[in-house]
Amino acid sequence: MLDFIPFIRFSLLLTITPILISTNGCAHPLKSKSLTNTHRISYPSIDTELGEKLQPNENILAEQISVQIEQRIRTQYTAGHALRDAHPKAHGCVRAEFHISKSLPTNLAQGIFIADKTYSAWIRFSNASGDATQADNKNDARGMAIKILGVPGKKIMENDDQAMTQDFIMINHPVFFVNDPQRYLSFIEDVNSKSMFKKLQIPFALGFQGTINAVRANNSKISNPLQARYWSMVPYQLGLANQRQAVKYSARPCTQHLTPIPNNPSHDFLRIALRDSLEKDDACMEFLIQPRTSNKMLIEDSMTEWKESQAPFYQVATIHIPKQVFDTPDQNTFCENLSFTPWHSLPEHKPLGAINRLRKVIYEKISTVRHEINAVPRKEPL
Repeated sequence: MLDFIPFIRFSLLLTITPILISTNGCAHPLKSKSLTNTHRISYPSIDTELGEKLQPNENILAEQISVQIEQRIRTQYTAGHALRDAHPKAHGCVRAEFHISKSLPTNLAQGIFIADKTYSAWIRFSNASGDATQADNKNDARGMAIKILGVPGKKIMENDDQAMTQDFIMINHPVFFVNDPQRYLSFIEDVNSKSMFKKLQIPFALGFQGTINAVRANNSKISNPLQARYWSMVPYQLGLANQRQAVKYSARPCTQHLTPIPNNPSHDFLRIALRDSLEKDDACMEFLIQPRTSNKMLIEDSMTEWKESQAPFYQVATIHIPKQVFDTPDQNTFCENLSFTPWHSLPEHKPLGAINRLRKVIYEKISTVRHEINAVPRKEPL
């Protein structure tokens, strides 16, 4: 196990997870209050028929994890502008169109997936590292967060149930590095500890497979955010009542063309690559759904990939990213004020599994505290 320690940048491991992708803020610690006392979030119910299993003290552990992260945010940003706790470095936030396929399979025509319908969207591409100053040529997971606009219907998130948005959150790795809340809390505590001894315990907190997954996710290099493939890692419900099923999501480029990483890449070369691509031409990506094909593909196991050979992906939408100039002060500020959570969702796309249940509490609490600290209104775009 100790052989993995040299390959893990302990201060970055926390940031490879989409569980922390949302929110931003700015710090005035003396004026802020703990979310534990001011902003209660109802814990999600489970769907036993789809295979969800509530783990012991999940809701309590979710609160403890969110408090740990909140404390780190308040300590890190005691002055100046505070960024997201994870995925703080954006390569860009771009306008897009999300067009549902005309030939959508009937069993996948649920929720927002209405044949031949087109939605406007925002997409945020990012590094995963919590270090916003990290150079883009460093190994790191990469994030793609999609916010679909103009989605009618009551949403799951109580505080945003009238929002007209549906979020999809992905990174460029197919599996997560932890399954259960207790192990995740231990990981967070070790990461936040000032003790090197505690940091050396991180691989033990994650376990063998968790450490392997973390190293692999954190070992990525890409040449352009538009040319990477992204996965939801964790499962979601698709449909309601007797039509509901468990699925995962993915997004990939429409073509397999890959530009090489520059020999001497600049510090922000991924932003430059994204900017240059969209100043010259439109971009295209495919949005895919992977229906579960066996009950052996466990809802609560986010560390094991659903093999495509056993559960194929189906293209259900095309993401058209038009030629545009996105790298402006106003658009960058707008992007930083967005919050992404899979619980900005119609019931037809309810997040499944323990990691997603934790997300509901953590995302909402951290989003609230960051916007409160930054004195920025927290609202969904129209």
